[in-house]
Amino acid sequence: MNTSARSSGHGYFPAIVCVERDSPIDALVALCVARDEAMDIVAASWVAAESSCLFAMLDGGRPVVVLRTQEGRWAACNVFLSQVCVTSQEADRRLGKLLKRGRRGYVACLAVCITDAAGDG
Repeated sequence: MNTSARSSGHGYFPAIVCVERDSPIDALVALCVARDEAMDIVAASWVAAESSCLFAMLDGGRPVVVLRTQEGRWAACNVFLSQVCVTSQEADRRLGKLLKRGRRGYVACLAVCITDAAGDG
């Protein structure tokens, strides 16, 4: 018998800014996401009202996000998925450890779904 349990919520991650752009498409392209894929990601985000964080996985497995800044621009960021946190405060603490030599960063928030599967027999 196989059983699985799902839990969902939000995960908070440190994100280091590479560059800022005026549009989410330009920010994704700056991170080496193909323009057509960037347009697909942005169009898919329109389903969710006020999408301020867009996620992409680059060829080679590097995760990146683009975040809407308070100024209305889009920050293209490297994100550290291995440092997922339950609270934004914990992610902010980890971000502080990663910031060096004048780098800037944000705490990214993404919806997460965790599945635990167990099997008998």
